[in-house]
Amino acid sequence: MPIATPEKYAEMLDAAKAKSFAYPAINVSSSQTLNAALKGFADAGSDGIIQISTGGAEYLSGPTVKNMVTGSVAFAAYAAEVAKSYPVNVALHTDHCPKDKLDGFVRPLIDISKERVARGEAPLFQSHMWDGSAVPLEENLQIAEELLAQAAAARIVLEVEIGIVGGEEDGVEGGMGEHLYTTPEDALATVAALGTGEKGRYLTALTFGNVHGVYKPGNVKLRPEILKAAQEAVVAQLGLDADAKPFDLVFHGGSGSTDEEIAAAVDYGVIKMNVDTDTQYAFTRPVAGHMLANYDGVLKVDGEVGNKKAYDPRAWGKAAEAGMAARVVEACQALRSAGTTLGA
Repeated sequence: MPIATPEKYAEMLDAAKAKSFAYPAINVSSSQTLNAALKGFADAGSDGIIQISTGGAEYLSGPTVKNMVTGSVAFAAYAAEVAKSYPVNVALHTDHCPKDKLDGFVRPLIDISKERVARGEAPLFQSHMWDGSAVPLEENLQIAEELLAQAAAARIVLEVEIGIVGGEEDGVEGGMGEHLYTTPEDALATVAALGTGEKGRYLTALTFGNVHGVYKPGNVKLRPEILKAAQEAVVAQLGLDADAKPFDLVFHGGSGSTDEEIAAAVDYGVIKMNVDTDTQYAFTRPVAGHMLANYDGVLKVDGEVGNKKAYDPRAWGKAAEAGMAARVVEACQALRSAGTTLGA
């Protein structure tokens, strides 16, 4: 199917919230990883989100070019074409963008989408993330409010981060400690600044001990009940129904999370969960296996000629894509999105 329209994306998010499941948001950095993500969603019968980080956008422009906007435009154009062949809806998203990269990444992309919308076309991306975790909350929300207005005008959903995700991703260092837990007061400040949809739709990454990177289960101290407390604080403040979930929540830094922690987060309103570290490994592991098993074919050992069928990038590339696609299916199953596609 074509890339999700703004209306279809809204329908996807609404369905996840109403039926208590979440979409895996798969980070990609190449046409191969994009194809793997698409196949994984199709195999799972799940709609989904495919996203690129600032580093991924740079890489997609060419490793010596390093232009985030060029890479993003090229990625979106390629995705729009190849996604037509898969029977699921896919939204395109840009991941963590810190303050010093807004002018070279998110703001120009929003401007491109504004121009497209003015011509009667769909926006280039369906959502963008502003990562204000490294600045004070007041400044974070001021920038978020400005970006939300711009995104709404371009028919784009904004994602914000309220709190700090630990570890490191694309040069953004979160550290560790108590600051990894968002407070109910932070949640109320977010609603006071951004509203509950009347200023434009936004996704909220509240932090509850999340850490980017590679961690074994049990080594990350997640407290999903923080999400529940944030939802309840806003419900009480606004006088909403007791079972309302005013925030559309996002789960960052999920590697090493237990199935129970993931399920609890979804129950408390998470509708999008970023998946990157695990799918990177799932892509690379079959490549390593291929190279080790075909050592004398991929290398010209002792003056021999090797085996073209072994070192053809398609040989190990297909294995890599299959491995990553299988991991995407696992993510869909864990997040309960498998079999929920909305169709055309």
